[in-house]
Amino acid sequence: MPGENLSREEARERAALLSVDGYEVSLDVRSAVGETQGEEPRTFRSVTTIRFRCNEPGASSFADLIAPSVTAVSLNGKDLDPSEVFDGSRILLEDLAADNELIVDARCAYSRTGEGLHRFVDPEDGEVYLYTQYEPADARRVFANFEQPDLKAPFRFEVTAPEGWTVWSNGAGERHDGVWRFAETKPISTYITCVVAGPYHYVTDTYERQLADGSRLRIPLGAMCRKSLAKHFDADDVFLVTKQGLDFFHDRFDYPYPFGKYDQAFVPEYNLGAMENPGLVTFREEYIFRGKVTQASYEARANVVLHEMAHMWFGDLVTMEWWDDLWLKESFADFMGAFALVGATRFTDGWITFANRRKAWAYRADQWPSTHPITADIRDLQDAKLNFDGITYAKGASVLKQLVAYVGQDAFLEGARRYFKRHAYGNTRLGDLLAVLEETSGRDMAAWARSWLQTAGLNALTPQVTLDADGRIQELAVLQEAAESHPELRPHRVAVGLYRRSAAGALERYARTEVDVAGARTVVTELAGQDAPDLVLVNDDDLTYCKIRFDATSLATLRTDLGALTDPLARALCWSALWNLTRDALLPARDFLDLVLRFAGRETEIGVLQMLHAWAESALVHYVAPDRRETAGQALAEGALAELRNAEPGSEHQLAWARFFASVASAPADLELLKGLLDGTERIEGLDVDQELRWAFLEPLAAHGVADEARLAEELARDDTASGKRHQVRCLAARPSAEVKARAWHDVVESDALSNALVEATIAGFARPSQRELLAPYAEKYFAVIERVWAERSIQIAMDVVQGLFPALQASPATLEATDAWLSAHESAPPALRRLVLEARDDLARALRGQECDARA
Repeated sequence: MPGENLSREEARERAALLSVDGYEVSLDVRSAVGETQGEEPRTFRSVTTIRFRCNEPGASSFADLIAPSVTAVSLNGKDLDPSEVFDGSRILLEDLAADNELIVDARCAYSRTGEGLHRFVDPEDGEVYLYTQYEPADARRVFANFEQPDLKAPFRFEVTAPEGWTVWSNGAGERHDGVWRFAETKPISTYITCVVAGPYHYVTDTYERQLADGSRLRIPLGAMCRKSLAKHFDADDVFLVTKQGLDFFHDRFDYPYPFGKYDQAFVPEYNLGAMENPGLVTFREEYIFRGKVTQASYEARANVVLHEMAHMWFGDLVTMEWWDDLWLKESFADFMGAFALVGATRFTDGWITFANRRKAWAYRADQWPSTHPITADIRDLQDAKLNFDGITYAKGASVLKQLVAYVGQDAFLEGARRYFKRHAYGNTRLGDLLAVLEETSGRDMAAWARSWLQTAGLNALTPQVTLDADGRIQELAVLQEAAESHPELRPHRVAVGLYRRSAAGALERYARTEVDVAGARTVVTELAGQDAPDLVLVNDDDLTYCKIRFDATSLATLRTDLGALTDPLARALCWSALWNLTRDALLPARDFLDLVLRFAGRETEIGVLQMLHAWAESALVHYVAPDRRETAGQALAEGALAELRNAEPGSEHQLAWARFFASVASAPADLELLKGLLDGTERIEGLDVDQELRWAFLEPLAAHGVADEARLAEELARDDTASGKRHQVRCLAARPSAEVKARAWHDVVESDALSNALVEATIAGFARPSQRELLAPYAEKYFAVIERVWAERSIQIAMDVVQGLFPALQASPATLEATDAWLSAHESAPPALRRLVLEARDDLARALRGQECDARA
């Protein structure tokens, strides 16, 4: 892996030297089917022609390629010896001319890790499916190129595929004499080129729109999945959201969709949520729902569809120069996804989900020792891989939400329109966007950028209320704090809401004002003289990015009346604040769980409810004092079962409580109930135990030794699909046996036979909270192997192993000491690896503080 890295300095030097005029890429993937005839790994032929210019004739540079072998290299008509110029990841190019033509004929490897050209065999029908995934730098696993975002060029692809297959790429394609040829793309970066090939089920539609100049825009739409998933594929809903999004972005951006067709491929064993390849967006196929799911799942899918669509402008049309400015695409797409979700689709409560779920991701990442400014310092490709994180996505989107409030929506959108027109098909830096926003808003963007984009860390805002003799507000101030490690006190535009109990018992807002918070203490003069509040909610309506704190009266009100808070966004913000207090060891975990048990059953927003379930489980596993875990777990299971039985039959709330009950069930009676629901001897009115729910019930049964290997094999026979196999692998690894754990460890750490999806499933089953003693020996083993794993495995698999197998369940000072010892002894380890271990260490230390807080309560 180190030899495959590319530094920022190398990329800058190459961009200063070279300009790329175009690529012609020819792939022959007929080898994807049939036996390999002893060839290891299975490979395909890749022939690439690159035409490029060099502004310093006689200089040297390099092209990127990761391949098992290179058959031939030709530079400007001269044949080069592959053994002399190719080192496994780079092709040396010497004595360049002003105008150059490079031809590389290589054997590239199919992937089992979701990086490069991934090959998947469907266990249900034996069909083979291919797709590519490149971000940030895996196009070089498929064809020779200059793998950096600022060397954009037009691409022409042609693909020779097995008979009966269809092939798709970024441009429109046709098949002639067994070869699929695709229209030349606009200038794009290597990482967003794409090929999808196989016997996919394909559905089509069309989007049409009258443009301002009187012309008519027509965009062919397509959506595809594996044939065996076709019966579950609700393509009509995908097309509905797609058309709504295209309308929304055309209205706001005043720049027609620039990439011709718009295909969306739902593909197997995908590492990401989705990828914004222009003209051919790829998604993880889990967005095709095999069983009943809640509206939160449909909302999440719609959000991803719109997020990727926003990238067609933010990222594909205009691309960051280097990964330092990754936020220029990801933060904007994350914000625009939620913005369009609320403005164009049926999911009008999308900002509630954003406040509750997306920001939770950002808050966690922003308190790690690895936190970084939104405009990050990305030294190399390994840094870039790790920076697809909560800071770049969710914090960046949160800051943009605040920016819209700061400059005004009209100025913000006009800035976007100018940005697209000024930099179409080019590359930009931070200053390019700030320049247009200064033009449209009249505000000094440099100071805003310094505070919000170029500093790290998270502020906490706390209300301070003083009452006069008549019980009215004499003074209300907002106190702002910052961590010692990141002391920046930022300017915040916030709403402050006052809430009180009504005669009917509801907790409702009776006063609100917006104020600019700056410095350590800001007085909110507009609320002086108001009646005394039961609850003061700083950052009401979620205008800024901060941790919300409460004064003593407000916290006491939430303890007794959280469920009476009528506004769903305010309620979501309070839940999020209470969770942050728990993670910060300011609220005992038992208190948070008590709030969940008393008030989660009254939560109307299904996405918030499911987030509460996740937080409650995390609190139980990590923050409850060890001697109270069993009692707390039983209380959660009892409460979940009661809510399950009380929920409206057939409702999505019933389904959410059923899944949560299964996740915390451990008592013999609870496990017997799950068994009965599986075999039909028990029934809860309205609860449809479909195949996905069956696996959710089987996992705790396997983890507690109730479902053995034979029972899991029986279930796989019932669901002999790719999804079924992943579920079975996870359940097999979850069984409480030393032999099982040893086998799972070997399959993930010592072998590379498993695909990325099965590595993920095995890790998920391996680390079960009920098996802490069984897993204890692997703490020492973990620290002994991670540097080797990082060096030998692909970065995606290495990340999965380092993050997933960290001994977080061994939450003790000894594990913390072992982590510190590894960090001290491996100061020269790759920075990306150290970052992952530092993050895990921080979570562990936080868990210990939380357990101490809970023990004192």
